[in-house]
Amino acid sequence: MANVDGSWNTVTKSPMGDQQAVLTVQSAGDSFTGNFSGGLGTTDIKDGKVNGDTLTFSLDITIPMPMTLTVEATVDGDNLNGTVTAGAFGSFPITGTRG
Repeated sequence: MANVDGSWNTVTKSPMGDQQAVLTVQSAGDSFTGNFSGGLGTTDIKDGKVNGDTLTFSLDITIPMPMTLTVEATVDGDNLNGTVTAGAFGSFPITGTRG
């Protein structure tokens, strides 16, 4: 199992421009807890799962409008790459480095 724990400095390429946030991960077996904190506020991770070197989770946002985002990202050393899905708005790339 990959070492996924830590603080990740992420950038999501969204239609509103690049959104920077810090993803905090604390794994426990095949699940994890943490939060996602950026310019649009801080929200707790929901349904955090770890499968090998892949993280999947969701989070509820209220800005620019209430919606649930789902994220799947793969950890490779101190790098993270994946996709944020925002319902009808589509999917956007997310990248990150462990801080």
